[in-house]
This record gives sequence, C-alpha cells and structure tokens, in this order.
Amino acid sequence: MNNFDYTHIKELIGKSHLIAVTSHHNPDGDAIGSSLALATLLHKAGKEAIVLVPNDYPGFLKWMPGSDKVIIYKHNKNKAEEIISSADLIFCLDYNALHRTGEMEETIRKSPGKKILIDHHLEPAMSDFDFYLSVVQTSSTSELIYRFIQGCSWLDLISQDVATDLFVGIMTDTGSFSFSCNYPATFQITASLLHTGINAEQIHRLVYDTYSENRLRLLGYCLSEKLTILPEFSTAFIALSKAELDRFHHQVGDTEGIVNYALSVENIKLAVLLTERKDRIRLSFRSKGDLSVNSIAREHFNGGGHKNAAGGDSFVSLNDTVIKLKETLVQYREEIDRSSF
Repeated sequence: MNNFDYTHIKELIGKSHLIAVTSHHNPDGDAIGSSLALATLLHKAGKEAIVLVPNDYPGFLKWMPGSDKVIIYKHNKNKAEEIISSADLIFCLDYNALHRTGEMEETIRKSPGKKILIDHHLEPAMSDFDFYLSVVQTSSTSELIYRFIQGCSWLDLISQDVATDLFVGIMTDTGSFSFSCNYPATFQITASLLHTGINAEQIHRLVYDTYSENRLRLLGYCLSEKLTILPEFSTAFIALSKAELDRFHHQVGDTEGIVNYALSVENIKLAVLLTERKDRIRLSFRSKGDLSVNSIAREHFNGGGHKNAAGGDSFVSLNDTVIKLKETLVQYREEIDRSSF
C-alpha cells in the first residue's frame, strides 16, 4: 500500500529546513540502518536531517556510519522534543503505528510536520501518517529506503556509507539472508550496494562476531538451562528473569538472536523468548514456513509484526506470562499442526 507521489515528496523535502528521521522503541539493525542511510543521503542532497530513536540500541551497531550523530530520546529528551516539534517533515521508519515509538509518540503526534511512513510490517495504522510506503512482501525497511532513493532519482547519491547502512539493515532483518528474502529484488539491491565497494565480509564480522564474554555465557546458559521444549505444540521457549539477566550483566542487544536458536531445534515450528523487563515481560516470536506469529502477538500480547517474526508485551509476572503462553498455544494447536515448513 502506498500513496507516494515521488515528485511531490521531493518537493516537500526541497522546501524543508529540518527533517526528523524516527524509528521504533528498541531499534534493531534495520531500524538503525534505514534511518542512518536516509539521513546521510538527505545530507548529501543538501538538507538537515537528524536521526532520533526512543531508547538505546545494541553496541554491535554503534560502529555504523553516522551512528555518532543519533539522538536518543531517553538520554536527551528536551533536545529530541525540540527537533521533532520543529521538523517540517518526519520520516517514520520501520514501524507501522506511532505508539511503537514509545515515549516519543505524543511529541511526534502533536508535531505539525508532515509524517511519512516507510515500513514493511503488517497492518499499518494509515491514519497516523500523511504519506505511506508500506510493502509487506519485502525483506526490510532498508530495502524500501533503496526503492525510495530510486524513486526520487537519487541513486547517484548512494555513497559507501549509505550502502553500508542499508546492507546492515537488509542483512540483519533477513538473518544473514536466511529468511524473509525469497524475493529477487532483495538480491538485486544487495548486489548494487556491493558495487559501491563496501566490504560485506567485514560488515558481517562487525555485527555478528563481536560478542562480549557475558553475552556468550548468557547464550550458553539459555541453551543449557533455560530451553523448554513443548513437543505437543512443536514449540520451544526460553524465559529469562531480570535476576538471570543481571547475573550476566545484560546489555542492550545481548538477547538479540537467541530466539532463533530455539527455532533451529528439529521439528520446532514456533519459538518464543520471554525476557523480564522493569515494567513488563517482552516476548519475541519466531516461526517457520506458513505459521504466522503476527496474530498471536497482536491478539494476545499487545504486539504484532511479520508473519514469521513478531513481538509483544505482557504486564503480568514472568510465571503468569508463561502460563498464558501455554494456554494460548492450546488455541493455536490445530493451526500449528496444519502448518508446513
């Protein structure tokens, strides 16, 4: 779905003095990659563009070109609100509704700036945005940013920095091209990014081969002590309390990817990682094949996302959330049994 008129969007950009580029709470590689790439390209087009995220993001992404200029709302609320309120345009990247920006929501909603959605999640809240480019059947928002650049006839502005950021976004949102990438365009775009001279092997190492000792020990603990298999539901889950996270000196991003290990178990179709946060239990869902986790997250855990990857929140205890998860699986048992992978 889209109501994009690229000529009109370019005119709006041309008239803008300040552009805010925003992303969702707990930004991941695609959120950061797409945001940094767009902001860098807008700078090259002669515009002032500032990336703002609600809270901190993983350390293994902080080497990315342009990351030193990101404004983190949680750490610099007054400056972030001033930028958002003064922006002529607000790009809304990698989220489908304003509430996914957490504490930034009200400031974005009240800003007079035109809001432009570029995203690939299911069921976008169209009324939140003035313009939208929403394509579910694509690898990532970073891929859509490339299409946006192409639609604006700005391909000649793609530098190695822009290409690096877009590559990180596509690579991380496809699990190193292992899911959500069965589209020829994804590989054609990736090839064009490589033609700029970026080093794909080095980029992969910087993202995936920089585990701290604590993060690696946490992963080992999860697999040896916390992995629970529910064979009757073809499901595996890992539930981590705050005390367990503290034991391994948990940092932002340390649990990234752990749910995929649970999904890799033979005959498992659905995997869930539950982590206890300060005010909620965060659930990360993954599935194989035609089993959709979006509806589970949306209808039962205040969340949503993609068919095979979604997130949600629970506001009861960790133990009660595990009980609720098991009760929910009973409702989906037939669907799980029917699904193929």
